[in-house]
Amino acid sequence: MIPALMPTYNRADLAFERGEGAWLWTVDGRRFLDFGSGIATASIGHGHPHLVQAIAEQAAKVMHTSNLYRIPQAERLAARLVETSFADSVFFCNSGAEANEGMIKAVRKYHAENGHPERNVTICFEGAFHGRTLATLAATGNEKYLAGFGPPMPGFRHVPFGNMNAVRDAIDGTTAAILVEPIQGEGGVRPASLDFLRALRAACDEFGILLALDEVQTGMGRSGKLWAHQWAGIEPDVMSSAKGIGGGFPLGAILAKEKVAQYLKPGTHGSTYGGNPLACAAGNAVLDVVLAPGFLGQVDRVARHLWRGLLDLAQRHPAVIEGVQGAGLLLGIRLKPEVNNGEAQNAAVAEGLLTVAAGMNVLRLAPPLIISEAEADEALRLLDRAMLRCTPSHAKDAAK
Repeated sequence: MIPALMPTYNRADLAFERGEGAWLWTVDGRRFLDFGSGIATASIGHGHPHLVQAIAEQAAKVMHTSNLYRIPQAERLAARLVETSFADSVFFCNSGAEANEGMIKAVRKYHAENGHPERNVTICFEGAFHGRTLATLAATGNEKYLAGFGPPMPGFRHVPFGNMNAVRDAIDGTTAAILVEPIQGEGGVRPASLDFLRALRAACDEFGILLALDEVQTGMGRSGKLWAHQWAGIEPDVMSSAKGIGGGFPLGAILAKEKVAQYLKPGTHGSTYGGNPLACAAGNAVLDVVLAPGFLGQVDRVARHLWRGLLDLAQRHPAVIEGVQGAGLLLGIRLKPEVNNGEAQNAAVAEGLLTVAAGMNVLRLAPPLIISEAEADEALRLLDRAMLRCTPSHAKDAAK
């Protein structure tokens, strides 16, 4: 018999009742160091006093009114995001998939309004993940996710990640935009090189198309800068954000330059819940923390410390670890083919560490941005023990 809660997930047999900072406790009292943070979402950790207070105070006043009326909390959050980004205007929604769906609509609308409705194809990349709606599934292009849902939505063309020659070959008179994640999260924690991002920006300028960035997983400080593309010194035309922007409360956003945003007029796009008072109170509280003096510098320092520790870990476990990749506090341990990342994830759980599996047999680390160097060291200690659990028996024998 099917369970009441639809079985769309392979859930671990863990149920958490409380959290504090980078730590979670199960209902039966076990403690775990959380290096998954709800898939890069609990950006400022669990139970952060400022976020908890902001949500509680707003919930006691008004949670939802709809976008039929002005929402001061959304106006303030939008103004702050504009001030700290390339964007001139912001649309709020509830999730990364919604933000990417709206972004795809925005780039098509831009070209239609400028007399080129035939420009409706977005160039995407192999290994991408943009969401689970029909449009974002088509943008993702993963056959496993598309299977059984009918013909994929047209308007997407996929090329190898990081291959600029393939990108330029794919551009034609139907191209509307290039859509890219600065770091592919689900696709194996693969960072785009800064030169590749710069070349994408240059190609978009050359051919009169839009650069659309998916910063759902990489934004809101995870890279050590507020937005990951800032490391490359470029600006997109439109960008999606979600996950960490609400610190665990559902919130997504489309950030756009005026030349794109001006065409999303009343009636062209909308959301019942998007940008409601409670969500934007959470978003403002997260931004308070992330923009505080020294916060992003600390994220960068701890990330570099963790990176060095992971390189040492890889040297100690050559039979298990093939390499380390990623950037900031979105890092991946690439495992040997004979070691499954699901097995490694379970081994980490057995040692008290939560991680997230990713594509290409990678174990993903995406801890809360508030972790200390001591907590990074503890994670490395637990990973060391987990890798020992995963070491093939023949390698253990050879090491004796």
